[in-house]
Amino acid sequence: MLNLAKENKEAITDFDELLFAIWFHDIIYKSRSKRNEKRSAKYAIKKLKNFNLKELKRDKIYKLILSTKKHKILVNKDLDNAFLLDFDLAILGKDWEIYKAYTQKIRKEYKMFPNFLYRPARKKVLQGFLDRETLYFTEKYKNLFEEKARENLQKELNLYN
Repeated sequence: MLNLAKENKEAITDFDELLFAIWFHDIIYKSRSKRNEKRSAKYAIKKLKNFNLKELKRDKIYKLILSTKKHKILVNKDLDNAFLLDFDLAILGKDWEIYKAYTQKIRKEYKMFPNFLYRPARKKVLQGFLDRETLYFTEKYKNLFEEKARENLQKELNLYN
């Protein structure tokens, strides 16, 4: 995600804030928790409280991190939030072998759940993405990844049928 941010630096309004959001967005992560993003956002603000940048927009960082929970834009004054979410889902649009390795890591992350619980939950996540009008928010990443991402998601979903 950091590399993608650097690649798009000229199009990002608040580059430092976006970098902090990327860095902190999964800093607190427990696979069973539904509060990871909120905890990560609070942690980021706490750690950045005494940061020596007067211009740092901490509220924006907080909202950017929260936006990763449901992958919905919360900050729409510029394209920063769109880029953050697109960077987060960039893996979906990679070649199948890279995507497949990613899915294996996800399965390992949720290894505490037997297949009869994991599979229906994973299918629901995949279908939720497929039901979206678009997966990506910026034209750049729609053009780069949308088609391949949908193909990968559908291919993975078919594995569970």
